[in-house]
Order: sequence, then C-alpha cells, then structure tokens
Amino acid sequence: MGKLFGTDGVRGLAGERLSATLAMRLAMAAGIYFRKDSITNNILVGKDTRKSGYMIETAIVAGLTAVGFNVRQIGPMPTPAVAFLTEDMRCDAGIMISASHNPFYDNGIKFFNANGDKLSEAAEDAIEAIYANDELIASAQATNMQIGAAKRIDDVIGRYIVHIKNCFPRHLTLKGLRIVLDTANGAAYKAAPTIFSELGAELIVLGDEPNGQNINENCGALHPNNLALQVKHLRADIGFGFDGDADRLVVVDEKGEVVHGDALIGVLAAHLKRQKLLKNDEIVATVMSNAALDEYLKAHKIKLSRSAVGDKNVLEMMKERGLNFGGEQSGHIVFSDFAKTGDGLVSALQASACLLESGKKASELFGEIKPFPQILVNLPVSKKPPLSEISGLAELENDLKKLGIRSLFRYSGTENLLRLLLEGKDETAVKTQMKRVQDFFSSALK
Repeated sequence: MGKLFGTDGVRGLAGERLSATLAMRLAMAAGIYFRKDSITNNILVGKDTRKSGYMIETAIVAGLTAVGFNVRQIGPMPTPAVAFLTEDMRCDAGIMISASHNPFYDNGIKFFNANGDKLSEAAEDAIEAIYANDELIASAQATNMQIGAAKRIDDVIGRYIVHIKNCFPRHLTLKGLRIVLDTANGAAYKAAPTIFSELGAELIVLGDEPNGQNINENCGALHPNNLALQVKHLRADIGFGFDGDADRLVVVDEKGEVVHGDALIGVLAAHLKRQKLLKNDEIVATVMSNAALDEYLKAHKIKLSRSAVGDKNVLEMMKERGLNFGGEQSGHIVFSDFAKTGDGLVSALQASACLLESGKKASELFGEIKPFPQILVNLPVSKKPPLSEISGLAELENDLKKLGIRSLFRYSGTENLLRLLLEGKDETAVKTQMKRVQDFFSSALK
C-alpha cells in the first residue's frame, strides 16, 4: 500500500485508506515499538470531533491492549493537549486521532513519545517496518492477564486548561477585551472558551457545536470569513480562529481584516524580545515566509533562520539552534517554553498579551508589517530532474536577486508540479519576472 507515514502522521479517507484494520495493526506495531522504553505501560489516546474517530479509536484501543498496553482515552482534545498530557500523565506514548485541517471524511493518526514530542522519521520508519512484519505482530500478542485494559478519563481537560492559563502573564487580565473565538467545531470547542472566559474576556464563541461532520466546514482557521464578519459586526477587539485540532491560529483585527501569518510571527517575536524572553534574539520561519518579515526583524535586531516547509522542520531547527520561538505563515506557531508543538490556544493568549501590552488596536499592531507582493504559480511538469542540474538556473536566480526579487522553486512532493514563488517590493517587476521564470522552466522541462 506504499508508505504509511506522510509529513504529519498517517492520514487518509476514513474507512478506506485509513480503515479499522489498518488502525488496529498500526496500533499493534506502535505498541511493539514503544515497548522497549516502556515505564508505566500506559498509552494516552485523544481525538478530534470527526465521526470516524469512534471507529479508529476503538481499533487503536484493540491493537494496543492486544499487545499488552493499558490505554487512557481522553476524548476530544487539541493535538497540543495530547502532547502535553502524555508527558504530564507519565504515559509511555500519546496518540492523536485527527486529520487536522482536512475535511471531516478524512482522518489521521499522530504519535508522540513519552516526552510529548512528535516522532522522528527514523521512529516512524521503525514502526512501519514492524507493521509489515507478520511474524513479529503475531508473536507480540498478549494472553491471560498480560492483555491490556482501557479506561476513559473525562476530567484531564482541567490539567490542560490550567497549563495553558499559566502561559498568560499573571499581571494581565482579558477583562475589558471583547473577543470572538471560532473553534471550527473541532477539538478546542470546550477548552478554548473555558480558558478565555476564566481569564476575564467578554466572549462570543462560534463553531462550538460539533456533530461529527461539520469540523472545519466553512469555519475556523481555514475559512475565517464568518469570523471576520462577526468581529466587525459585534465591534470586537480581536478574533481568533483555530483549525480542527487547534494547533493552528488565524487572527482577525478589529476591522475584520485577516492578519497575515508573517505579520503575526514578526510582531510576536518583537514582543518576546521586549519582554527579554526571546532566546538568542533569533527565530525560525520557513522558506515560504515573506521578505517583509526579514526586514521587520532586522529593524528589531532579531535574526531569522529559515527551515524547510512543515512545523516539524521548524521545531527541529529551533531545537538545533537552542531557540524558543518559530512558526509558519499558515498559523502553526511554536512557543517552546509553553508547548511541545504548535498550540493555537497558547498563540492566541500570547497575541492577546501583546495587544494589551502595546495599548494599540489590533490593526495598528499587526499592520506594522506589510507583506511584499508575492506570486505563487504551480507549473505542471512531466519530469522532475534535480533543480541543481538545470542549465542556466543559477544565472536566472542571480538575475532575480540583483533585481531585489526573492525566488523559491521546489517540486511538489505529491503531484507533478513545480512550485514557483517570487516576491519583491515592486509588484509589476515581480509579475514580469514570473512570466520569464515560467517560460524558462517550460522550456527546460519539456
């Protein structure tokens, strides 16, 4: 069936690619893998609000108990909450059942180690090798009293809520702030409103009635239009939209404008530096981040390092460089002092603190960064030779650099496409050069 793990766990159409059979066997393989470092013999399982979560959760419980693990089922919970609670509850591993921002009919399975960290590629490869080994799977089946037990725990959300509230500065209160939250009918539908109301906000909540199929449907971080309308209509100070598993955040200012992801990263980085909380005065963003972010950070004497696309790569580079802040323009923002992974609720509280400390309106605060014009084109290709081997490309990139245009060319990992990105201060020049770039690649990849 090809490779199981993608960029973020195992994902696919529930009931087809991601069947109950696959989920059970994958859970057995993961159990066998985690056994070598097992201390408590407990594995935590959380999920988002998709209907297929019932099927996949039951299959995972069957697989884990079959190889002798006890399971702690915590129900609908944000992905970052599963990461936090895995470590907090001293479990040997954590599993999150979610397809994040995908439509309701997809689902996914993500794994965390005992420290609440996402698994490395080497660990995923090891689980995949066990999954394919019939003999090993058969010999690992437990019998008698060695078979595991499962227990549903409904009160752990309180631990996560306390943990998240502790990341909000104690000298501040949200009292007097009118905030609109859109929880995308997803995993944060209980936790987010509780946290914001306990901190004193005047709250309006959207997308908090999950029914198994309305997750991410015209709501949340993926579709912020309704949030933007409500913020403006209700004269709110700010709006926050989360995705289905709440690891991503979109911010809307008081004018109903969606804040650019890079503006959010830059303003939060400068805020951390002012608080003397930014390690090494350096952050990580991806190669997709706008050059206006570089300019803004330079003015604030903050260094920007760029990683490959994907929050996993951002996290990896942050760890390598000993940093505590980074993110992607899509709204995955990592405050590693407070969370193991991108956490939309942590990001929303930090954005609220930043707004309060600045004394400005959200549009003024986040309007400090004006993204440069950027053009993205997906060019269909029939072959994918290494870009380094394409004659004349280095010269073309050099020409663009001299014109003050940043370029990024990369093949899609899943489709026969070459992704072309150009950005610069002069929109006309960017458009003209994009035509030149398209002509160059169309000819070179004939």
